[in-house]
Amino acid sequence: MKHLMMASVPLYEQTTLFRIYEHSAIPGLFQTADYSLAVLRYFIDFLNAPNDVDDALRARLERQAILYSGSRRFAVVLEENAIRVRVGGRETMAGQLDRLLATMSLPRISLGIIPQSEIRKTFSQVPYWIYDDTLVCVETPTAELQITQPSEVRLYAEMFAHLQQSAVYGAAARALIRSAMEDLT
Repeated sequence: MKHLMMASVPLYEQTTLFRIYEHSAIPGLFQTADYSLAVLRYFIDFLNAPNDVDDALRARLERQAILYSGSRRFAVVLEENAIRVRVGGRETMAGQLDRLLATMSLPRISLGIIPQSEIRKTFSQVPYWIYDDTLVCVETPTAELQITQPSEVRLYAEMFAHLQQSAVYGAAARALIRSAMEDLT
């Protein structure tokens, strides 16, 4: 798992604009150690992979330095489901949601949340990350799809723009996160 965590570092360092869409989980770049640990443990067990969870966790958290270096921008759209699915226990989720509130205040991060109860402009079947305008990565439980065909990358970017239009930002997004925190008690 550590190798998988480190494999993306060169791509992260080259990218100036990250567009991230997740529907059921908090993206790895924004995860707390406890949340990451729960995710990594699950996939190590599920994939019957060698258990290097401590090294993998350290590598995953080291990757987060990318949020604070350079002039990269991060446009993130989460489904409300991503902030409500309980990964780990209540304390793990409370810490994760608190971290999300702190992270979304960083100047180069735009975080939108698509409310479950609102009419939407579009739907996506899978979570995906767009790196600049050159690569789309779609992670499945067992593999990663890398899409580089310019016409397909443009379609993913267009879908991302539509997802952004369905999202709420700022105070409305913080209110959704606080509501999810209150529901933990």
